[in-house]
This record gives sequence, C-alpha cells and structure tokens, in this order.
Amino acid sequence: MSRNTRKREGFSSGLAVFFATLSSAVGLGNIWKFPYLTGDNGGGAFLIIYIAFALLLGIPVMMCEFYIGRSTKRNAVGAIDRIKPGSLWKIIGYAGLLSAYLIMFFYSSVAGWVYSYIFKSIRGTLSHLSTEDIQSIFDKTVSSSFEPIFWQVFALAVVGSILVLGVRNGIERLTKILMPILFILIIICDIRALTLPGSLEGIKFLFYPDFSSLTKNSILIALGLAFFKLSLGMGTMITYSSYFTDDNNMLATSLKVAFSDLCISLLAGIAIFPTVFTFGVKVNSGPGLLFKTIPLVFSKLPFGNILMTMFFILTAIAATTAMMSIVEVTVAILTEELKISRKSSVMLNCLIIAVFGSLATLSSSSSSLLADIKIFGKTFFDFFDYVSSNVLLPLGGLLIAVFTGYIIKKEKFIFEISNKNSLEQKYAFSLLFILIKYVTPFLLLIILLNSLSLIN
Repeated sequence: MSRNTRKREGFSSGLAVFFATLSSAVGLGNIWKFPYLTGDNGGGAFLIIYIAFALLLGIPVMMCEFYIGRSTKRNAVGAIDRIKPGSLWKIIGYAGLLSAYLIMFFYSSVAGWVYSYIFKSIRGTLSHLSTEDIQSIFDKTVSSSFEPIFWQVFALAVVGSILVLGVRNGIERLTKILMPILFILIIICDIRALTLPGSLEGIKFLFYPDFSSLTKNSILIALGLAFFKLSLGMGTMITYSSYFTDDNNMLATSLKVAFSDLCISLLAGIAIFPTVFTFGVKVNSGPGLLFKTIPLVFSKLPFGNILMTMFFILTAIAATTAMMSIVEVTVAILTEELKISRKSSVMLNCLIIAVFGSLATLSSSSSSLLADIKIFGKTFFDFFDYVSSNVLLPLGGLLIAVFTGYIIKKEKFIFEISNKNSLEQKYAFSLLFILIKYVTPFLLLIILLNSLSLIN
C-alpha cells in the first residue's frame, strides 16, 4: 500500500484526545501572561468575566473547529474544501497555515530561551546573582548571534523528532507523558511557594475579587484571553480534532480542556507570585517574569536551584506541546495536500521555521544583529507577532464562526457533535449553535477591532 493511500492516523481513545487537545491549549502564556493579567485586573472579579467569555466565545469557536475537523477527517485546508468544495472559504485554512508559520517564527525563539535556561539552571549559572547579573545573562541569551539560534534549532529538533513519529507514536504518546509531568511539577512548586512568608499576598494578588479594578480595558483583555488562550483561529483544533475518535463527546472535551487550561494557569500563578511577593520583587508582565524575576527569586530559596530547574522544565513542556500542535497544522497540510511523506513534511516545515525564525531571533532585542531592520516600523520579531496575533488569529476565528453559523446547516452541525444523535444534550447543542451564529461573531469582531486599535 502506498503512503498516500494508507489509512489516516487518529487518536486511540478519549483520554488521548483530552491530553492532546489540552497540550495544544497550554503554552507559555499560561505560565506568565494569564496569572499576571488576572492579578493585575481584579483577581477573582477578572476570573468571573473570563469564564463568562470562555463560555460565550472560547467554547463555541473550539466546537466549530472540532466539527470542521472531525466531520471531514482532513487538515485545515482540506477540511474546508471538503465541506464547501471550490469556494473562497478555503482561505480559512490558508490563513491558519500562515498564522501557524508566523507564530512559530517568533514562538520557537522564545522556546529556545526556555531550553537554554534549563541548562543554565542545571549548571548553576543562575544561582546567587544580583539583578544586574540576571539582566546581563538574559541580554546575552537573546542578543548574541549564535546562542539563541542554537537553542531555537534545538527546540525545533525536539518538536520535529516527536512529530515525525506520527499521531499515535508521537503526539499521543508524548502528550500522555508530558501533561501529567507538567501538572506534577507545578504542584511541587506550588507546595514550596505556599510555605513562604509572602504566600498570602501572592494568593490575594491572584484571587481577591477587586471589582473596582475592573475597567473597560480589563473586560477587553478577558475577552481576548478567552479566545487567544485556547489556541483557536489558526487551525490547530481543526487539525487535532481530525484525529478524534468518532464516539468522542466533543462538547465535554471542550469544557474539560478549557477548565484544565484555566487550572494550569492559576497553579502556575500560585507557584510564581507567593515567591515574588516574599522577596519584594516587582511584579511585571511579559517574558521578563520568566527570565529575570524567576531566577532572581528562586535562587534565594533553600534548594532553589532544583526548584528553578523544575520550573523551567515545566515551562519547556508547555512550550513544546504548544509548538507540536502548531507545527502539526503545517505538517498535515503539506502531507495531505502536496502528497509528500510525513517525514519529509516535518523536515521541510522545521527547515522553513528555522530559516525565517532566525530573522525573529536575531531581532528580538535592541542589541540584536537585525534589530535595525524594520517592516512597517517593527522588527521581524514584532512584525511576525503583530500580524499573527492582531490580524490573522482574530480574523481566522471570525471566519470560522461565520462559516459554521451561516454556511453549515444547523441539523448537520448538531448531528455531528451529538455523535449522530446518540448524546442526550439536545438543548445544549441548540443553544451552542445560537451562540455560534449570533453572539460569538460579534465578540470576535470586537477582538479584531481592538487588536487593530480601532476601539478606544
């Protein structure tokens, strides 16, 4: 049997579906971005707003992608073409492909920094240093011409070596191992953090419901996070759901993934902020929290170097599993649309990402080699980030919701997500379709306009 007529791979069970889908949603943003934004925008009050938007926006878009992927058993481009052959709606798949590439160009760079910090912490390079020393190490890590490229290629090699093994032997097997390990490592860090004198302040920062801190901007942040945080709009969920089992309860899966993703974010916050408050270090947003603050505060703890190493390992796991799902979008499209082998597709995609990603890596700081080269006033790193995050992802999500709500018939949608009417959730499915058709597109339009700074 030729490689092009071989039966398409898929996940083996509901547990495999859950771990793989969760691994796609969990990424670096879970570790630093969401916990900080939660604490800085009202804590528990912000969480209430976020959960509401996750139900009105995140879950519906995820279910749209689940429907498109599982009902067709195709990649992000082929799936749309199978539902609506020869139509312009195929642009959804190509927008997802472009988004995946642009995101990987800069995301693989940051993932490389994480991997480099694992080895730095193991060697003790980050122990007992001053703020200036930590800053100097970070600057050297991101601005030199060789080190960041080496670690970017290293991170891509890890991802590529997993993906080349296939859906079951690669993605499924590794996510079943890595996601529980990530959870265990976070819990260990949490237990240590909660024994610190500043733990109460850290927990208060995260969870105290301060409704006075809620502003219009806070609500827009919560709305954006409900979409961006779940790895939507770029075809990852279409691709992964094309590997789902036919009896999987996709609504239950989406709810479990969204809830687990939120829990991991909050557990990461519990690991970070009690430590930060104990040592009076400034709470700041951005990757600096990972690469500057964490080494500084963990190095002051007994056995802090061990905890620091564990923390960067769990961060690397989050980065790696997220990268796997993004690269798989490109791999599936090239394999199925261009009819090339999986191994060739993985190698070609990793090569493309390494070449163009080096532009991002060499422009990631003001002292980097390519920092002075600008596209519309932005460095390569910032340009790749802006176009994918501010344009393609919200636009892709909007098109997916409109396509599902207005092109796909309600009866066909409910028939598929109810597993051919075998699931007794008729009213929930009908309500879901109403949200997809009338509420979700409106919220996605707000995200798109806000991302483009068209809403004051």
